[in-house]
Amino acid sequence: MGIDFHNKKSRKTYTTRNADHSWIRAIKDLVPIKNISLALDIGCGGGIYSKALSDLGVQFVTGIDFSETILEGAKENCKEHKNISFIKGNALQTGLESNKYDFVLERALIHHIDDLQQCFNEAFRLLKDDGYYIVQDRTPEDCLLKGNESHIRGYIFDLFPKLIKKEINRRYQSQLVIDTLKQAGFSQIEEVKLWETRKVYDCKEQLINDLNRRTGRSILHDLDDKELTLLINYIDESISADHSIVEKDIWTIWKAVR
Repeated sequence: MGIDFHNKKSRKTYTTRNADHSWIRAIKDLVPIKNISLALDIGCGGGIYSKALSDLGVQFVTGIDFSETILEGAKENCKEHKNISFIKGNALQTGLESNKYDFVLERALIHHIDDLQQCFNEAFRLLKDDGYYIVQDRTPEDCLLKGNESHIRGYIFDLFPKLIKKEINRRYQSQLVIDTLKQAGFSQIEEVKLWETRKVYDCKEQLINDLNRRTGRSILHDLDDKELTLLINYIDESISADHSIVEKDIWTIWKAVR
C-alpha cells in the first residue's frame, strides 16, 4: 500500500498543524536565521515549515514538492504569506539556479530518496558559499523507540512489528549521512537530536480522530482499515483518558555549511 501523494485525498494531509516552538528553537540555534534572505524548502509537503521560515523572518521562501496535489494544499495553507512561492520539482534535479540560496531545508525527505549522494550534490549546487543546509529525518535507531503517551508513533511498531523492516530499510544511518555530506563538499557538519512536539491534543478523542484520518502519517497508509482499527483500539487502551496529550517525535538533524 503506502500513501499516494498524488491522490486528491492527500491534498491536506500535511497542512493541519504548525511547526512547534521546539523545532523553531532548534533551527535558531543552528542557523543565523535572521541573516537568511532566500530559502528553499525541498520536499515542502503542505508548507508547514515554509510558513515557519517566513514567520522567522526569512525574506523569501520557495517550497518544492514533486506532487501537484500536495502543492495545492501548500498554496492554500500559505495563502496569507506573500513571500512564499511553490513550484513542482525533484529534489535530485530541481532545475533552479546554482549558488543562489542562503538556506536549504529538507525535512522528512531523505527517507523517500534512493540516491542520497545526488540529493546532497544538488543542495550543494543550489547554495551560496557559506550557505546553510539542514537535513532532518529519523535514523533506524530513532524508529525503534517504544510507544508511550508522548511517543505515539512507537505504538505502531509495538503492535505491527511487520512494519519495522520496511521502516528501518528506508532510513539512513547517521554516519552514512555525515559521510555523504562530506563527499558532496559540505563542512562544519553537526548532528543534533530533537524531540519535536508534533501536536497537542486536548483529549484522547482528538488523537483518535487524527489517527483514523491517517493525517500526516504516511506509515499508517501501510495498514488496511481493519489493522488501523486494531491500532486505534490498542492506543485507546494504552493511554489514560483524563488529560491532554502532548505528542512528540524523535528526529535527527544534520547541519552542514557549503
